[in-house]
Amino acid sequence: MPPVDYCHRHNLVDPETAGLERRYGIRVRLPPGDTLRRLLGDDWERLHWYPTELERDKAFDDMAQRHGYYRKTDTPTQILEKILR
Repeated sequence: MPPVDYCHRHNLVDPETAGLERRYGIRVRLPPGDTLRRLLGDDWERLHWYPTELERDKAFDDMAQRHGYYRKTDTPTQILEKILR
């Protein structure tokens, strides 16, 4: 497999850690009845993988917080789950 060209700063994988095994993950899903399921589908999920449990747990805590870019009336309903492969 040819190496990936990392030319954009917004890429999710840091080129310095791209080759590391990533066993620790976070599964993001939507709860039943969430209106966003109409757009994304009932089986939508997003997986994020990390090389260490510590990095995964830090990212999990960050994702679980109510971020400042939400409007005061927004209520995020994502379901976060720590996973291991």
